[in-house]
Amino acid sequence: MFLFTAFIAVVAYVFTFALGYEGPSALGFVGIFLIIAGFLNFFSYFWSDKVVIALSGAKLIEKNDNPELYRTVENLCIGFGLPPPKVYIIDDPAPNAFATGRDPNHAVVAVTTGLLAGLEKIELEGVLAHELSHIKNYDTRVMTIVVILVGLVALLTDVFMRSFFWGGGRRSRDRDRGAAIFMVVALVLAILAPIVAQLIKFAISRKREFLADASGALLTRYPEGLAKALEKIASYPDSTSHATAATAHLYIVNPFRGQEAKSWFTHLFSTHPPVEERIKILRSM
Repeated sequence: MFLFTAFIAVVAYVFTFALGYEGPSALGFVGIFLIIAGFLNFFSYFWSDKVVIALSGAKLIEKNDNPELYRTVENLCIGFGLPPPKVYIIDDPAPNAFATGRDPNHAVVAVTTGLLAGLEKIELEGVLAHELSHIKNYDTRVMTIVVILVGLVALLTDVFMRSFFWGGGRRSRDRDRGAAIFMVVALVLAILAPIVAQLIKFAISRKREFLADASGALLTRYPEGLAKALEKIASYPDSTSHATAATAHLYIVNPFRGQEAKSWFTHLFSTHPPVEERIKILRSM
């Protein structure tokens, strides 16, 4: 996370310097963008869970609505030492689940109706343990911040390109040859920075999925339950209808069918590790 923030600071400095601002002026613009990042993170910290729930179409349920699901969540929370999160159900035949929230005291777990209908109890426990692991490991907070940082890189690039094409870069072009070379570097960075930011986001997301698998298996002491659940979820032919590109990384399995990584290159742009690899690791525990 520190390196990601440092990457944004470097990108901001290169862009401002290329547009003709030097020394304190360039550093001032970097500071402004970092302040913007702080405000965006503040907003996402407190309201991201509400936005995700609204996008997913999830409905809050009480204990009387689904006693078995509630008891399963409560029992797992006792094992983890977590306060029980709010439980939501998404009316969708595609089996899937996600967790969100800024900390264990403000957490949410959501499951689809297809997940409840298609999994056995021990498999459902594996999925819920995985999602509660995201809460315990603060993955929900980490990924919210990462998404905001990726958006900030896109904002930086957009501001720079607009300034360049509308004359903001003339001060740089009228200077020496070194400034012209620096401008070329900035233009290349403007193309590559959003791609690099996305790759960082995807890499963090995949690592946190592996960690949640391991933590969930440690809690239930039965890795096979989660392995079987992943097989069933991945074999469902249709996508999760309420999922969006902004929330896809939250789900236990990629909600968009046909987008799973098939090679090392496509794997770089995947929000989730290959299901086969996750199952193999679980069954080797």
